[in-house]
Amino acid sequence: MSTEGSRTTTIMPLSSPLAGCTRVPGDKSISHRAVLFSAMAEGTSHLEGVLDSADVRASIEAVRSLGATVDLSEQPDGSLAGSVTGWGSHGPQQPEGPIDCHNSGTTARLLMGVLAPWPITVELTGDRSLQKRPMRRITAPLMKMGARFEPAGKETLPITETGCAALRAITYDAPMASAQLKTAVLLAGVYAEGTTTLNEPAPSRNHTELMLPEYGVPTTASARVASVTGPVVMYGSDIDVPGDASSAAFLVCAALLKEGSELTIEHVSLNAARIGFVRTLERMGAEVAVAYESSEGKEPIGSITVKSTAHLHGCEVPAQHIASIVDEIPVLSLVAAHARGLTVFRGVEELRVKETNRLAAVVEGLDRLGIDTWVEGDDLYIEGDPDLEVPADLVFDSQGDHRLAMTWALVGLTGEHSVEVADFGCVAVSYPGFLKDVEGLVR
Repeated sequence: MSTEGSRTTTIMPLSSPLAGCTRVPGDKSISHRAVLFSAMAEGTSHLEGVLDSADVRASIEAVRSLGATVDLSEQPDGSLAGSVTGWGSHGPQQPEGPIDCHNSGTTARLLMGVLAPWPITVELTGDRSLQKRPMRRITAPLMKMGARFEPAGKETLPITETGCAALRAITYDAPMASAQLKTAVLLAGVYAEGTTTLNEPAPSRNHTELMLPEYGVPTTASARVASVTGPVVMYGSDIDVPGDASSAAFLVCAALLKEGSELTIEHVSLNAARIGFVRTLERMGAEVAVAYESSEGKEPIGSITVKSTAHLHGCEVPAQHIASIVDEIPVLSLVAAHARGLTVFRGVEELRVKETNRLAAVVEGLDRLGIDTWVEGDDLYIEGDPDLEVPADLVFDSQGDHRLAMTWALVGLTGEHSVEVADFGCVAVSYPGFLKDVEGLVR
């Protein structure tokens, strides 16, 4: 199915449809939070199903350097499980040097909130890609609470943060819907005197609001408002991380596009803020459905079933729904390329500041497929072709972005010709076993 070259990976077409039942690795967002929240808590937390990826390992390394004891080992299914003993009311220790967040924006941004209430000075840095991503959206509200960041006004990493033992509670109107921004402010608010409230222009992922009560922190939350009242002592918890909905999206779209496929993905997070891609595919006419089965804490868990669908049609996705599909827009754009008519994603400016400029990359990639794709302002337009014939000898550059790498891999997997994907190894950030899992579903 794939061969490794010095710069590129050759992705071969699937020999048969995808079929059966499978699971995807643990949810990346929940895994980050389970590690970080457990490190903040008094006592020992027991974790299962933690995603073993480069991004999550960045969070594990970070909390170890701050004094947490992390004993997570690889399980037969490839996940991590074990215990984390936190620093609790003693607070994190002064690390010996800078904390390298590698490529993980979640690690860097959430750590800013974790560190804000403690009188230590920590330099946060990352790889070249992470050093280009905006951090001012996080530092601005935390400075209002009393944390200091140097150099003053710096937009990107590396940044040095000095916390404040007398953190102030605030009410903050976020300029964008961002779960990372919301979480950083709420984590700082856990230790601030009074009620910290964050208002959003549109709903974002709510894993933090669902998980904090598991650690003894009451939260107040609605669609666009979240708050905590501090100071509160966090206590260890037991967390079983469900499958990652964003990873599931790539298998769903692969089955959707590969004729004759029928696939069920089990034990996956069905959080409403994470399965916007399912609702978008439904609007495009896809045969896809979810079934709720249980919950871990307040996180809904269940299965997603999909059948290949021959007659897809374009749709319009309004700006207020983008936050729930922001990580899936590249692969949804590929599906839109196979649909009849126009698909419009409104208000996708956030794609410009992800691991790379995903907006420009999507336009460039679909252009190579011969699909008319353009941007007007912050809106993405795709004129699909249900009779799309993928050209031979295509080479795609992932630009080191895991979502793009898997999206362009689907072109080869579900098409008639192999494709080359440069730097495909970057999928280790979120789904290291992606190709292996796809191979296991060929019947």
